[in-house]
Amino acid sequence: MVKIYKVGSLFAGVGGICLGFKNVMTNDSRYNVIWANEIDEYACVTYNLNFKHKLFRGDIELILHPENIKNSVSEYNYYLELHREILEEPIDILTGGFPCQAFSIAGEQKGFEDKRGNLFLSIIDIIEQLGEKYYKPRVLFLENVKNLKSHDKGKTYKVIKENLESLGYTVFDRILNTMDYSNLPQNRERIYIVCFLNKSDAKKFNLFDEDIISKYKNNKTSKERQKDIEQILDYHLNKDMGEKYYYTKEKYPRYFISDKEVNDNQELYKINLDDQISEMYQFYQCRRGMYVRKNKSNVCPTLTANMGMGGHNVPLIKVNDGIRKLTPKETFKLQGFPIDDGYIFPLKYKNRDYADSRLYKQAGNAVSVPIVELIALEILKIFDLNDGYLKQITF
Repeated sequence: MVKIYKVGSLFAGVGGICLGFKNVMTNDSRYNVIWANEIDEYACVTYNLNFKHKLFRGDIELILHPENIKNSVSEYNYYLELHREILEEPIDILTGGFPCQAFSIAGEQKGFEDKRGNLFLSIIDIIEQLGEKYYKPRVLFLENVKNLKSHDKGKTYKVIKENLESLGYTVFDRILNTMDYSNLPQNRERIYIVCFLNKSDAKKFNLFDEDIISKYKNNKTSKERQKDIEQILDYHLNKDMGEKYYYTKEKYPRYFISDKEVNDNQELYKINLDDQISEMYQFYQCRRGMYVRKNKSNVCPTLTANMGMGGHNVPLIKVNDGIRKLTPKETFKLQGFPIDDGYIFPLKYKNRDYADSRLYKQAGNAVSVPIVELIALEILKIFDLNDGYLKQITF
């Protein structure tokens, strides 16, 4: 009989972590995501199209403490019901890609001075509430930006680790780059934190040891990267089908500066995308409106939440009929979502077309699915070993 381990997911976004756990199984066991939480209403629309379990839309701090709502009876009743439902049954694994803007190099790096940084404490809060009613989750799976480890000279992560250890967890962490441990051609370094409540589980977890994780690392050639990129990018898309994604002189005159224009105006930076974006199967960015840079790793630079807003965060590619940015589908594929193969996008939100900018934000905030799968499978193998051993003793 297959053993099922229940998963709850905080800060779920569009379900990268949930999908990773859902996808893995062994002969003896699998995961079942029973609920998720997300505050962003647009992300919730995308999430609900792709998952059937409960999604609790709202502020996790208010879900855990509806008594803090003073001025609205309807809001209080709404969050009171979510509080009841999120604690309706125990879970084995709690996951969370908790908000990273407060720790990101691209942000102001305020850490726990920022409310988004303090949202980590909601993880501690729900663990304690679950522990009081049932028992604490057996495993925690957390993800954040690489900079979390070094933020404020390591003090921020020290606080996080001490909080988790005070609840009885053994904490492991490792910074992994998506391009090194999957076939996804994206340079995306993130810290993954795995915590075990049971010492017997912790003793068997060695995935983050250098000699073990190095076995999973790929060292792809540029030709191998190109094959991966061909699986992601839609080179059949042309200007007639996707004109809004193309960069042209009419739409972006400052990105197509001729030599004559530079000679006539010395204050102009020499940027001409037609000349400087010259190779297919490569990714470029126009940095701060001053110069064009090709990614040196032969992969896409890190997708960001604000890449849909323009500026220097936008990855650009050369295609058969010009220069364009990535489509939302391509950004989701770069995170490992099976677009056109089971994972779908919303078309409308409140009777309006669903904006591409929302999808770009969701992709930039997402977690790379194959990296989640790698770690989730290792956790499941540990469960099989330990629970199988306990089962033998029982008989």
